[in-house]
Amino acid sequence: MPVTAARPIVLRAAERERLKKMAYGHKTEHRLRMRAQVVLHAARERSNARIARETGLHLDTVRCWRGRFVEHGPAGLSDRERSGRPPSFTALQVAQVKALACRLPAESGVPLARWSCPELAREVVAQAIACSVSASTVRRWLTDDALKPWQHQSWIFITDPGFRTKAERVLGLYARTWRGVRLGEDEYVISADEKTSIQARCRCHPTLAPGQARAMRVNHTYGRGGALAYLAAYDVHAAKVSGRTEPRTGIDPFWKLVAQVMSTKPYASAKRVFWIVDNGSSHRGKKAAAFPNAVMVHTPVHASWLNQVEIYFSVVQRKVVSPNDFTDLAQVADRLGAFEDRYNATAQPFQWKFTTSDLDDLLARLDRHTTDHHEESSAEPAT
Repeated sequence: MPVTAARPIVLRAAERERLKKMAYGHKTEHRLRMRAQVVLHAARERSNARIARETGLHLDTVRCWRGRFVEHGPAGLSDRERSGRPPSFTALQVAQVKALACRLPAESGVPLARWSCPELAREVVAQAIACSVSASTVRRWLTDDALKPWQHQSWIFITDPGFRTKAERVLGLYARTWRGVRLGEDEYVISADEKTSIQARCRCHPTLAPGQARAMRVNHTYGRGGALAYLAAYDVHAAKVSGRTEPRTGIDPFWKLVAQVMSTKPYASAKRVFWIVDNGSSHRGKKAAAFPNAVMVHTPVHASWLNQVEIYFSVVQRKVVSPNDFTDLAQVADRLGAFEDRYNATAQPFQWKFTTSDLDDLLARLDRHTTDHHEESSAEPAT
């Protein structure tokens, strides 16, 4: 029986470049890489037998992919669609499982706070949606629609009736304006708050420094050495911090911080120093009369995220406090003071990007959400 001659292949420049990337790319699947190499060898007018020897493939495999490329071009190197095994679950069952994942467990009478894939698989069987299903199958179905019922996010509605007015004042100060008027060179903006309960946890075994292929190791057990509060005043535009530690928070500790800042230059002789603080009881009182150039500006209720000192506290938490390993409270206070000096030497103002326009957009979205929720509640039939 005569042997069929190898089918010739002539490549265009673009095809050759694409096949080279496929044949020698590090991220190309092995099967696609070998098929591309077969075509490149064939384009050099090599026989199927020689290609089989050089690639290590069977002669019939080389003949197959060479012919597929001649007939269909680069698209012929992909696998054809296969019928596969018949599906074990109907589209209705998959939809019912996804709908179950989109309901709170309590709505199904399940004593869970949130779903996991194994719990969903168990509930699918309990509700007779399917006779049996694995957790991995449920996970694959949920992944198709990016459903993650085991995750949660917290939120809070705005309850302060003067939210916009108060927030606008704070945002204006960040932009160096007060009631529409630009601040002068001798006017300053301070963001202040307290970081409570910084504990001195003395680890029962010394912390092990990091090494090659080894992270720093901190012993889990520790002895308690007490806790203190860290009060900080952050100059928004100069990126300078003035802080102090106190045994506890309260009105007196906070006003000690105010006195500490207002008695130093340039704040002592400033025309006005605006203090942005939250609505805690520590930040209220008549002691402000001792500093006539100090103006207390309170953020809206539940809006500490508008206070820039909270960003500084997050830096302190990451770089100073965690992991917590201090012998006593004196070491905690010394570390915080030393970090202040280090921070003030190199810090730049935070790039605050939330403006009054963003505030209006946020409030508009909340209004639309509230209106839609009210209309949905009104449309529900009476029971």
